[in-house]
Amino acid sequence: MAIGKVYERNIASRRSHHPGWRPNLVPKEAPLHTTVFERHPTSAFVLTQALSSSINQPYWVEHAGTDSTLPRFSGTLSCDLAIVGAGYTGLWTAIEAKRRHPEWRVVVLEAKDPGWAASGRNGGFVESTLTHGESNGRSRYPDEYETLDQAGLDNLDAIEAAVTEYGWDCDFWRVGSLAVAVEPHEVEWLTDGADGEREIFLSAEQVRARVNSPTYLGANFAPRDTAMVHPGKLSREMLRTVRELGVEVFRNSPVQNLDARKDHIRLGLESGEVSAHRVALATNAYPSLLKRFSLHTIPVYDYVVMTDPLTPAQKKDIGWNGREGIADMANQFHYYRITADDRILFGGYDAIYHYGGKVDARYEERPESFAKLASHFFTTFPQLEGVRFSHRWAGAIDTCSRFSAFFATAHQSRVAYAAGFTGLGVAATRFAAEVMLDQLEGETTWRTELQMVKSLPTPFPPEPLCYPAVQLTRAAINRADHREGRRGLFLRTLDTFGLGFDS
Repeated sequence: MAIGKVYERNIASRRSHHPGWRPNLVPKEAPLHTTVFERHPTSAFVLTQALSSSINQPYWVEHAGTDSTLPRFSGTLSCDLAIVGAGYTGLWTAIEAKRRHPEWRVVVLEAKDPGWAASGRNGGFVESTLTHGESNGRSRYPDEYETLDQAGLDNLDAIEAAVTEYGWDCDFWRVGSLAVAVEPHEVEWLTDGADGEREIFLSAEQVRARVNSPTYLGANFAPRDTAMVHPGKLSREMLRTVRELGVEVFRNSPVQNLDARKDHIRLGLESGEVSAHRVALATNAYPSLLKRFSLHTIPVYDYVVMTDPLTPAQKKDIGWNGREGIADMANQFHYYRITADDRILFGGYDAIYHYGGKVDARYEERPESFAKLASHFFTTFPQLEGVRFSHRWAGAIDTCSRFSAFFATAHQSRVAYAAGFTGLGVAATRFAAEVMLDQLEGETTWRTELQMVKSLPTPFPPEPLCYPAVQLTRAAINRADHREGRRGLFLRTLDTFGLGFDS
């Protein structure tokens, strides 16, 4: 959700004492089917030591804190706009609604605490893409991709402007991102994709001069398409602005049902009800109050580890002074970034769907995923062996089959719904807020006329079919990474029909 994917697919370092490490990244004796992370694994002792003191809690939320002064809803009220969910989507919708209609009474109803779910668990990559990358966007929306691409850049510019306008203290850095090749066949993908303007190709020596990992064989650098942010601080600052604009926010107030009446929409809560002229649903991976869309998303769990702050010597060993976001280019990819206090967040690779498609806190503890991430971290940065992880956590991604957000209305366009961000929602949620408000106002705009907005993704099959289908897809993705990225018949068939499941 970033936690989620940063890019779609389409020795300069010092010698380390990392067990078994060899500067030759593709030794002649290595089987072709192994990855760099399998060729250079980390010892069990190192992993145990590194993870032993970590706590299962999102660092961002712990560091930014939560607002316990917000009330729990009780009683009855009427409003112009009710927003269900106080993550990024809900908070952006509240901000943009008050920009457009300062006179509106706007109410936000949050089941727990604002920003506690995906908005407080992601990697902090603020991506311009609205379509999960160029390849996915061009294949699905060939006639409007250029419009969507520009809209994504404009959206990122608008977020940057909001940070300045409202004075948000959220570690927002427009520093770009690196797509790194860690296998020989990925270098060709890089050179095919770099245009010299939006993306710049970097050789192994050039990328290692920016971030020093012996796994890097090259990279594409996109200097303006990505910003980094502290997700918890962003949620906190957005909440502050929402309240300053006069929006009423209620925590610990889950909405249990939605009922359309002739002149209003009734939202039923445990301790009261809200009557609204308009409703925006911003529930992300949680079940939609519109049952018709129950199969359009599934919750997929993504896992993350976060290190203690690096010492000055450790920081010097890896460089990374530009603080770019990084993702490797495999089908099963990693994403990672460095924080203001020099911690490294390292996540991705595993994408776990649990039978029944439920969001459950029990799924947030998965030792095998955390151990795998820790091992891959030390393969990437063997010179950091001895660093400990302070935090580990997981979160549910609202995955849809087209990898990018979809939009829907109900009850004569008095209810708007956006979901399916598939790990790239930090920026796209603002665009979604604009779309939903256009729809709720009953206006025909360039946004509402987009095919991306007017169409829906293919729903996932119901259980008991969904779980085995996802597992087959995960296995096929893993096979592709062990066949030099070549996608087999099963994945090619899914591609043909516009279906997918992201790692």
